[in-house]
Amino acid sequence: MTKNIMIVGVGGQGTLLTSRILGGITLDAGYDVKLSEVHGMAQRGGSVVTFVRYGEKVAEPIVEQGQADVLIAFEKLEALRYAHFLKKDGVLIINDQRIEPITVVTGAAQYPQHIIEDLEKEHTVYKINAMEEAKKLGNAKVFNIIVLGMAAKHMDFSKEAWLNVIEKTVPPKTVQINQKAFLASYES
Repeated sequence: MTKNIMIVGVGGQGTLLTSRILGGITLDAGYDVKLSEVHGMAQRGGSVVTFVRYGEKVAEPIVEQGQADVLIAFEKLEALRYAHFLKKDGVLIINDQRIEPITVVTGAAQYPQHIIEDLEKEHTVYKINAMEEAKKLGNAKVFNIIVLGMAAKHMDFSKEAWLNVIEKTVPPKTVQINQKAFLASYES
């Protein structure tokens, strides 16, 4: 059976690193893995979407609408934008952070209100203010790993496997803070 995970955010939020960690843990577990990345205007704060599909044999890397088992959203509006990809029994992990797109900044559009509350009406939602938690750890850059720790609770891999793949994937000088960030939400 193939598992489908989507990671959505805006440029610079660490979606690609997070997808590499997910790809690494699934490979280490012996699964066939396919990764795919879709970059909008990522360098200008646009959407970034990554797909991670794993199972005994995976034919293609793209997750179709209504097929994601887990949707990890690093920003609330991105969660709303891609929620239709979730399965009926899928899980939505949301970082409770607001990053206004250029259309909102320029006044051409309004940022939607009550995003998380509206998503909770139709989906199983777990939210975390990962940026606040990352600042408590002294490094705002690790907020994506805090979100991943929350998501990892809803996947079938051991804590030790996660810590091992984080160590192999992140830059050596950041291993300790990334593992600490992961545990901050995984063990909460």
